[in-house]
Amino acid sequence: KKYADHIRNHGITQFLSIYNKSKNREKDCLLWGDEIEYMIIAYDDGDKNAKLSLKASDILHELQKEAEEALRKDEAIEALWQPEYAAFMIEGVPGIPYGSSLKSLLRVEQNMKLRREIASKYLSPNESIITLSNYPRLGCPGRFLEPHHEPFGPKLKSSFVPDEIINPHARYQAVSDSIRNRRGSNVTINIPIFHDKKSSNLFYDCEEALPEHIYMDATVFGGGCCCLQTTIQACNIREARKLYDQLAILSPIM
Repeated sequence: KKYADHIRNHGITQFLSIYNKSKNREKDCLLWGDEIEYMIIAYDDGDKNAKLSLKASDILHELQKEAEEALRKDEAIEALWQPEYAAFMIEGVPGIPYGSSLKSLLRVEQNMKLRREIASKYLSPNESIITLSNYPRLGCPGRFLEPHHEPFGPKLKSSFVPDEIINPHARYQAVSDSIRNRRGSNVTINIPIFHDKKSSNLFYDCEEALPEHIYMDATVFGGGCCCLQTTIQACNIREARKLYDQLAILSPIM
């Protein structure tokens, strides 16, 4: 808090400096790439259950080691891998950006399939990766994590999810700490229930829960969602603005 205003002011100053230096740049190449977040799922056929596997860090280590080895040998790198907020998530991106040609467009689906194949090499026989926006049983009573951990740990203090669900990477540990410390309490998420004859309010015991709402109390309910992102370098700032304005309208529809 002591340095918050200083950091905000410097953020604006630095942005303006970068903007003024680069606003007249022209003829950059159009480059772009997609970033896909994957969930690791462990299937328990005996129990007829599918759980989130908390081994993302181990898998990510192997994937990054493979990419580094290819780099040392001066081989083509088809995919790069990064950590994500939850311990059941990894993020994969193409090894080199796409361009503006038809050939680049034809590489997109091929590379997505290849990323899935590369990541699957480091999964156990009962595991797979899926690209689902949200895991339906996240935070539900019972066993939805592999391995199982009890909720209400000292960091998240969540009634639904354990601390072990956060990626051990320092960035995500710090994010979770700072959000809760700044608020002085858990996050409070209330989503109206879409009613049918089976609907009921499941959260009467939670003080923060609103009637007729789904209640969630931890950042992982947002940060643990998986999405497809696109990063684009336009040829100049005019094209970038036009592209941004178009995508702001089209992206929610798509």
